Amino acid sequence: MSFQKRIMATFQKQRIDKIVWQPRLEYWYRVNKVRGTLPEKYKNRDLFEIYDDLNASVRYCYGLRPQFGSYLKYTYTGGVKIKTRKEKDTIFSLYDTPLGTLKAKGKIAEWGCSSHYVEFPVKSISDLRILEYVLKNRIVEFDYRLFLEAKEKMGKRGVMQFFYDRHPLQNLMLFHMGVENTIYALYDYPQKMKNFLEAAEQAQDQMYEVLEECPVPILNFGENIDAHIDAPSLFREYLVPYYKRRVAQLHKAGKFCHIHMDGAIKPLLPFINEAGFDGIEAATPLPQGDVNLEELKEAMGETILLDGIPAILFLRDYSYETLEKFTLKLLELFSPNLILGISDEPPPGSDVEKVRFVSQIVERFKP
Repeated sequence: MSFQKRIMATFQKQRIDKIVWQPRLEYWYRVNKVRGTLPEKYKNRDLFEIYDDLNASVRYCYGLRPQFGSYLKYTYTGGVKIKTRKEKDTIFSLYDTPLGTLKAKGKIAEWGCSSHYVEFPVKSISDLRILEYVLKNRIVEFDYRLFLEAKEKMGKRGVMQFFYDRHPLQNLMLFHMGVENTIYALYDYPQKMKNFLEAAEQAQDQMYEVLEECPVPILNFGENIDAHIDAPSLFREYLVPYYKRRVAQLHKAGKFCHIHMDGAIKPLLPFINEAGFDGIEAATPLPQGDVNLEELKEAMGETILLDGIPAILFLRDYSYETLEKFTLKLLELFSPNLILGISDEPPPGSDVEKVRFVSQIVERFKP
């Protein structure tokens, strides 16, 4: 079986000959390429050639071009204009609307491969009115040209899948207000926040119609869930009902769905299967996360685990013996409901030969 066939068979709960090994090497590759620290034999190879050499599958086809992270493109009506400009290591964003203007500022990290907000666009509860207008005037389209280009590059290395707009509460925390201001607003202005979140959910209806019709079989709710931010009370009240509705909508359209939960998740284990996701991506066990493998398996049952090996085990501080022992235990516990990978991604300083080492373990393992 090809990687492609094994992945689809795993989601379809059909028999597979081998577990799929799918480490996400994009960040490791980009940082090491920028700073000139790729292993000598990989200096003149692209990322897909490295995957092939390591006998590993590809999950997201955006390694050579950053825009491969999503196949959705956005335009705006109603006089909304969104502008960005870059000055050295700072990105300035402007949301210009007939109701007013929002301004944001982001900082680019040392190697230019990631960034973070230092100033969020929504600075007061009154700014939500402007953000709501922006969201209601957003038009989402599927980028078929980009999809076909990526699909050709992917080949049989994997199955096309991608992530997209998060739950409106997650968007507020990560992109619009910041965690602290969002939490304060939920308690200081409960009705205004409730009204905004309902409007923001409705504004996503058009995007989900596009997702229903798109040619991508596996869709990822790229939420980046962490119980330190998404406390059980918030997760239960705001997120679970939304996930239930959207997962049911996408299942009806014939899609498989998984959710990215890469932070602390132990307090959320009682809710992990409520929404009906086919898989949980990036759940991170001890010694990096806050759950052991047995706790995770008990909570997930037959739900597919995507990833599972803590990223720190790929650093040189941990032995090959430790990595092998952990990998075999993970395989035994979760097979065949497993797409083996690294939770979340290997750090730039990882020993990439450990990726090959896990490939060899997977080759010998019979699901």
